[in-house]
Amino acid sequence: MMNCDGAGTAAAWLRVAGVVREHCDELVRLDRAIGDGDHGENLRRGFDAVVDRVTSAEGDTPRAVLRQVAATLISTVGGAAGPLYGTALLRAGNAIGDRPDLDATAVAAALEAALEGVVARGRAEPGDKTMVDALRPAVLAAAAAAERGATIAEVLAEASAAADAGAQATVPLVARKGRASYLGERSAGHLDPGARSTALILASLAGSAASQSARSAEDGGASAEPAAAPGEDA
Repeated sequence: MMNCDGAGTAAAWLRVAGVVREHCDELVRLDRAIGDGDHGENLRRGFDAVVDRVTSAEGDTPRAVLRQVAATLISTVGGAAGPLYGTALLRAGNAIGDRPDLDATAVAAALEAALEGVVARGRAEPGDKTMVDALRPAVLAAAAAAERGATIAEVLAEASAAADAGAQATVPLVARKGRASYLGERSAGHLDPGARSTALILASLAGSAASQSARSAEDGGASAEPAAAPGEDA
């Protein structure tokens, strides 16, 4: 079984920080087309701060780690992204409670709670050309995978693939929320930056789960190669 305690959760979010830095310029370009152009820099600044907070998370529960990440993003990320991602992580942490580690069902429940938090905070619906268009398919895929007994790595891999497809599906949509909605029909033809960052984060989490699962298998005498999460290296 993969390690999904507080230390494993912290390691996963440190990996997310690296992915955000790697894709910062891409997110800036996407947001410049239909928004303020600061989505990438805002997230990079927030996750740089996250690195300072979660590196000392040894012994914490997954919920405690999520609360640290959430508080950091809320306080350091400008625009709508900080409150939205922060609320998502706070809701996810509340869903899993104070258990010392996670299983696939808990991960799926955390994703569902995260979506509920984003919808409540941003009042967005599927089709509005927002991060919801990536997160909702991920939640549905994760729930279906957990229901059939998938592992955490499998749940997150399927959630990641669904999020990536959902993000790509925002390209033809006309934005109905946020700064992009001011453009009306001109917002069509562009990938939503919030949906893209959501897909990138889920791809990174899936990659962490795959790597941890492979290490656990090797420790148990099996050999396995960590699978690349869909979209992480896009």
